[in-house]
Amino acid sequence: MQIQALAKFLNAQVDPTLSEEITGVGTLEEAKASELTFLSNPKYISKLKDAQAAAVLVNPAFTGKSAVPLMVVEDPYLAFAKAIELFHAKPTPPAGIHPTAVLGQEVVLGENVSIGAYVVIGDRVQIGNDVSIHPHCMIYDQAVIGAGSLLHSHAVVRESVQLGQRVILQNGAVIGSDGYGFAPLKDGSFYKILQAGTVVIGDDVEVQAHAAIDRATIGTTKVGQGTKIDNLVQVGHGSTIGKHSLLCALTGIAGSTQIGNHVILAGQAGTTGHLQVGDRVVAAARTGISQSVPPGKQIGGFPEVEHKLWLRMMTQLKNLPQIVQRLRKVEQKLGIR
Repeated sequence: MQIQALAKFLNAQVDPTLSEEITGVGTLEEAKASELTFLSNPKYISKLKDAQAAAVLVNPAFTGKSAVPLMVVEDPYLAFAKAIELFHAKPTPPAGIHPTAVLGQEVVLGENVSIGAYVVIGDRVQIGNDVSIHPHCMIYDQAVIGAGSLLHSHAVVRESVQLGQRVILQNGAVIGSDGYGFAPLKDGSFYKILQAGTVVIGDDVEVQAHAAIDRATIGTTKVGQGTKIDNLVQVGHGSTIGKHSLLCALTGIAGSTQIGNHVILAGQAGTTGHLQVGDRVVAAARTGISQSVPPGKQIGGFPEVEHKLWLRMMTQLKNLPQIVQRLRKVEQKLGIR
């Protein structure tokens, strides 16, 4: 794509005398002489001196030096994401039903649906227009798959679960698995509690590989519009996740937890059950959330504290042995045992 046309498509400013042909995209370290790259984090500015790309996307505040031409745009990261789509077409499976797929009774199929090899679909399932289901997926009875959704191989949608429009399930995601409910008995064993609820997923949600969203015991586990759930995340039964939130890898949400809108839980963060995490809360990696968190807070540590305090605590942790030694010397001088 000619560089001026690319700049126009990305709503970016570039030297009008340039006429290079852009053939692809790449990272700062790996982009070739005919490829576009980007810089969104200032700490990587030093890499520009060795860059070989045809152009680099930067924001208007950029004042550094670059070995390659600049393409100035409001959000370089977003612009680069759109550029990737220009040079790497999404694979689209052909419409139709593979002869090895098994469909139950009273299945309702929309237009332009693609169902791959060895897919099993239960009774009274509803599948919207332009849905793609890759091989070896399993959809239980009475599930609803919204229009434009994409299910990758080995994704499982359990009975009566509802997926909104344009939902993406990556490989091995399980939606509507049984909640972790067991009643203790006097003999020390456990009685399994029937998980009679369901899961409702909003529009434009993505659930990545091997994540699990449990069905409610009674009622509904909910995931709001636009939320993105990373690999190996666990959402417990009866929980509610708000709109446009991010649950990063290995996050664990205990049952009946309410997560607000625009919340970010970084990798390996976790919550105990029956608490509320307010809108726009950001929890650092490995934060253990043991009580409800008001909206807008930034937290870290276990148990959770204000993020700035947690950073100070971690900075001083390495000094703890010396602090203890000094304290003991003071106690000895004062005759304190």
